[in-house]
Amino acid sequence: MLDNDFIALLITFAVALAWLRLCDFAAQRGWISSQLSRKIIHMGTGPLFVLCWLLYSDASLSRWLAALVPLAITVQFALVGLGILKDEAAVKAMSRSGDRREILRGPLFYGIAFVVLTLVYWKDSPIGMLALMLMCGGDGLADVLGRRRGRLKIPWNSNKSWMGTLGMFLGGWLFAVGILAAYVAARDFPPPWAGYLPAVSVIALAATLVETLPLKDVDNITVTLTAVVLGHLLL
Repeated sequence: MLDNDFIALLITFAVALAWLRLCDFAAQRGWISSQLSRKIIHMGTGPLFVLCWLLYSDASLSRWLAALVPLAITVQFALVGLGILKDEAAVKAMSRSGDRREILRGPLFYGIAFVVLTLVYWKDSPIGMLALMLMCGGDGLADVLGRRRGRLKIPWNSNKSWMGTLGMFLGGWLFAVGILAAYVAARDFPPPWAGYLPAVSVIALAATLVETLPLKDVDNITVTLTAVVLGHLLL
């Protein structure tokens, strides 16, 4: 924890922008595909942001300052998606087909979820950060593994595979457990760390099942809402 929340805010902005620009640069140079870049951004931004919360004090203003980071990035997403702001690197990194309007769906929902969960839950409860980690790690790894190894499809959704579904569960579970371990070690949440594992496992499983439903471009909403509802029931 730092003595000054504004310094924590500057560090958070620097970390988030550095990560986004690095992925944009790699996609623009052709080192990684736009699809892979999109998911690397999806998976990495969340954990880095939530870990930066540890830099902030317990003042009532701190959550509002921290929320400025995803809010600014979300506004940028909206401006690029609407064509008001020209950023070809961002379009290539965050869209599947190179169409800027794709950013107005998944990436925009992703950013809105971060703003809302930061303001509502912050460090007061693990519910918000667990929902974010399931969205980041789970949905991100599901897409990566599903595209590479997803030959065997699940019966109720031909666009989803068993390998992708496994990636959803493992990615979400690992990210959620990792963040909880960091916060327990920092004494923000009460130990023992292992006491959270049953609830996290049930929430991750439920979010995985919801992610398999044939609903296009709303995973960032449905997975997050599922985690929040079950979080209130189990944590």
